[in-house]
Amino acid sequence: MKTKQLGKSDLSITPIGFGAWAIGGSGWEFGWGEQDDKQSVAAIHRALELGINWIDTAAVYGMGHSEEVVALALRTWPGPRPYVFTKCGLRWDEQGYVHRSLNAASIRQECEDSLRRLKLDAIDLYQVHWPTEELEEGWSAMARLQKEGKVRWIGVSNFDVEEMGRAQAIAPITSLQPPYSLVRREIEHEILPYCRSEELGVIVYSPMASGLLTGAMTRKRADALSMSDWRSRDIEFQEPRLSRNLALVERLRDIGERYGRPPGQIAIAWTLREPAVTGAIVGARNAKQVAENVGAAAVCLTGKEIAEIEGKNEYAPQLVTAT
Repeated sequence: MKTKQLGKSDLSITPIGFGAWAIGGSGWEFGWGEQDDKQSVAAIHRALELGINWIDTAAVYGMGHSEEVVALALRTWPGPRPYVFTKCGLRWDEQGYVHRSLNAASIRQECEDSLRRLKLDAIDLYQVHWPTEELEEGWSAMARLQKEGKVRWIGVSNFDVEEMGRAQAIAPITSLQPPYSLVRREIEHEILPYCRSEELGVIVYSPMASGLLTGAMTRKRADALSMSDWRSRDIEFQEPRLSRNLALVERLRDIGERYGRPPGQIAIAWTLREPAVTGAIVGARNAKQVAENVGAAAVCLTGKEIAEIEGKNEYAPQLVTAT
């Protein structure tokens, strides 16, 4: 796969990165249900075999477990180490409930904990997971970690234009990680133009809307999501939006059949068509899912196909999400 420079950093990343949210497993507020660590490791290895050169995780995913699984996968991987991106700013209690904190001491402790779990000397890209009123304090702490060499580059996630401006006044932002998919398009209006003008990298998350646009999600499967899977509480997986979203999947399926590819690849390719997007974070829970999705990097949709996919799909971004 061809690579693109992430913002003004020296990181050159593939169009698709491995998303490690779901492999954190269950037991916390935004878990995806039970997960087999052996399958998680196999998924990461398959992604690297297919050329993906970066992994995106977060301390909060599985309350540290995702980072530990990433470390296990890298320890048993014989090839070059991929870039490892992680995040801070979401803390959890013993019951697995999540709260936000950008307190400077908290961020420093999170960084030390992530380095220990990931078994790294430095994190390639360290990101503030969500903004809070402590934005300036938190971003100043991030800049100090960068100067100390504990993290190589610093980025933000889920920030709007005003929040990015506040951070930029303190220290340069390498990249933004926003949600972006056919179901969530709100960043197109102001955020992506800002990132282009400021030369910020953009790595989008949930390009398949957390599995909704893969082609594997059905009404029956959505109804059967366990309470340990945060998607059971997401209105995009419930009526009346579910029917609209499944109709969108059928349009993706129609286009995919012309390329001999599944709907999920078309959904990912749609996000990658946007010039401001550097790469897309694509989650997988097993090696088969990785193989099904990685081909999206080679799909170049025509203007006519994009219009056909979008149809009259109106969006109302109300996802309940931790990332």
